[in-house]
Amino acid sequence: MIDSNLSLSGVELNKEAAKIAASRKVATIHQKTIVEPLDLGITYDLTFTNTVLIHIDPARLPVVYENLVKHSNQYILVSEYYNPTPVAIEYRGHSDKLFKRDFAGELMSTYGLTLVKYGFSYHRDKYLYHQDDASWFLLEK
Repeated sequence: MIDSNLSLSGVELNKEAAKIAASRKVATIHQKTIVEPLDLGITYDLTFTNTVLIHIDPARLPVVYENLVKHSNQYILVSEYYNPTPVAIEYRGHSDKLFKRDFAGELMSTYGLTLVKYGFSYHRDKYLYHQDDASWFLLEK
């Protein structure tokens, strides 16, 4: 059961996915894009991404970063593929559809965020159920 003091929200571009997510009635779903400025009218204790930033055109990342920081009262969590220098990886036969970089480092440098904790999720960890290999970083404003 979800704590009645907990308010969950999600941003989903895909209309059908947003509809399915909203039908589960555990979160408010905003059918919008994160690559344009968002005004959700609310901030949260935590904003996060999980293997989303890797698919964003690097030229559009500043707006996405701004959305994450703007809508957070305190914490930002990014769980993405990490690489110390930006690199594009072929994805399902396409180029320029998957990018690895230091997303957390860019957020820290741009917004003066502090690294709280970091780790790695491993696809063979039986408790993570269908997760990919990703590095996660918890940042604080």
